[in-house]
Amino acid sequence: MTLTVEKSFDWDTFTERFWDRQPVLYKAVDAVPFAESEVFRSAVLGSRPPHPLAVPGNLQFLVRRRQQTRPHDYLPELSDGSFDGYEQRMADRLGGQRYALVVHRFHSFSHPLWDRAQRFYAGLWERVGQPTHSAGSTMFHGSYEHSPVGVHQDRFATFMFCVRGTKRMRFWAERPWSDPVHTVLDYQPYLASSFVAEVEPGDLLYWPSRYYHVGESTGDAPATSVNVGIPRREHRPYYEIKDLFRGTRPAASAPLFTPDAAPGGRLAAELPTALADAVDAFAARLDEDRFADRATELALRVRTAGGFWPTEPPAAPRPLDDDTPVRGCAPLLPAPGEGPRRWATGGHVTSGAATAEALAVLRRLDAGEAVRVGELPGTGRAEVRRLLEELESFRAVIRVDAH
Repeated sequence: MTLTVEKSFDWDTFTERFWDRQPVLYKAVDAVPFAESEVFRSAVLGSRPPHPLAVPGNLQFLVRRRQQTRPHDYLPELSDGSFDGYEQRMADRLGGQRYALVVHRFHSFSHPLWDRAQRFYAGLWERVGQPTHSAGSTMFHGSYEHSPVGVHQDRFATFMFCVRGTKRMRFWAERPWSDPVHTVLDYQPYLASSFVAEVEPGDLLYWPSRYYHVGESTGDAPATSVNVGIPRREHRPYYEIKDLFRGTRPAASAPLFTPDAAPGGRLAAELPTALADAVDAFAARLDEDRFADRATELALRVRTAGGFWPTEPPAAPRPLDDDTPVRGCAPLLPAPGEGPRRWATGGHVTSGAATAEALAVLRRLDAGEAVRVGELPGTGRAEVRRLLEELESFRAVIRVDAH
């Protein structure tokens, strides 16, 4: 099989010819959704260690083929200034050894990067539907010999945007080995049945989920890409359940271990206290009203995240005075039902339901008007002020310079 190469990109042709069918490489796409400066900043924010001796759970860093368990000084810093500065520092630090930096949930660390991505993919969702479970994003950077996991198959259809350097992707239409393993690191015996794509800055490469693949370096120079994966296979309720209980932290009133078994190997009939605490915490979440509220909130978050959830956390709220006008800059979606309702935008949901006065302000914002708190009736002014401050923290309204 040979790779199809196209010079112009549009969603209609893509979905008719390539979606879930075959790989395609688009050269020099006009509307690339990932700008290098934003990618670097998100790489910095997305690789902050939770502790000086710990690697973040969403990150992998390898030197040659060795997974690093401590961050050392390997991760990008704002002081590097750009990927140029980071690459030079790594070349000096590692003595030219090959390395790989992989950052998962990449879109959730930069609102501008998320905004650009969700606007680009809106064209795909219009034609195939927004995924019920969110698309994922991962940045790959480095001079690594090949992808850390080797040849593998994903449950995602994948779009790869090359940001800098040259990337090579190698594909197999079928699994090239017969051994009962999911990945292969040393794949030299299977090269003859593969085909490759050489991806340069500004290019967009797509492949369906059924293709086995591996990323390779084309030389010693580092390269950077951002991959967007859209779930297409092996969909399991596990992912939705995980999201429904995201953030649940049962209060453990006992050590997190199981007592030793009694003579004969039998465990006690009752759960250990720590596990019983966890069961009680989740059971409380399953109360009908609380569960309905949580499921509705999750649905609003996912729907307004433009296919990419979770998004960057809200900014710190800022006090809003009576005279500063604000204008809407993002669409708002209400919760279903009648009467006062919560509203969602950009993957976030308001903390309270909108009153009649607040609803009138939301309608004005939706119509493109600028609103000042001081113009509003005194009775509802405090509630509207709080709502506008919260929406600004969601990046859904902006302050307007009166001059």
